[in-house]
Amino acid sequence: MPQLPVRPGALREAASELGRLTGLGVEVIGGTLVLAPPRRGKHVGTVQRLREQLDAGLPERLTTCQVVSVGMPGDGDDYATPDLTVLPRSWEEGDDWLVDPRDVALAVEVVPRSEGAWEVTVKSDWYAAAEVPALLALDPRWGRWVLHTGPRKGGYGEVLRGVYGEPVPLAVPLPRELRTDRLPRWAAGERALTPRRRRPS
Repeated sequence: MPQLPVRPGALREAASELGRLTGLGVEVIGGTLVLAPPRRGKHVGTVQRLREQLDAGLPERLTTCQVVSVGMPGDGDDYATPDLTVLPRSWEEGDDWLVDPRDVALAVEVVPRSEGAWEVTVKSDWYAAAEVPALLALDPRWGRWVLHTGPRKGGYGEVLRGVYGEPVPLAVPLPRELRTDRLPRWAAGERALTPRRRRPS
């Protein structure tokens, strides 16, 4: 994505305008505007099947919400928008559009077809810096999942990897595990073959 000439402190306003013009979701990650690609059926289906499992096992005080944004503490620009977020039900009664990351029990990100390894790493490091306690990333391209827990400076302290068919173990207050055997996957011909993006120097 091309760099946009936006001054610090005005990125959220620019993100809102860019989203209005393109119809796409926009995040501010590390001071950079990031456009989210359109959600395809298997992407949406992955989120929905996980949401059904979470809703069935969460305590009454927690709920799941799609495409709500999480702010970075102490930063007037940065925010991320997970595909699915577990947070207090009381948040639905408020006027804020940003969720405090300390209130997030779990963030779920489904990796788009076109996203490279560098983008995935940057996103997980961002959630760790925001101190989101648990991040579940799912990759329908290869049928893999990664559970990140124990946020700390520089990344998550604990990373558990698995493949579709293996359950994702979760900690209280979340359900004990999430099944992945029925999650949709991209067929081999549907996987986008994009060059690996280099980390800026």
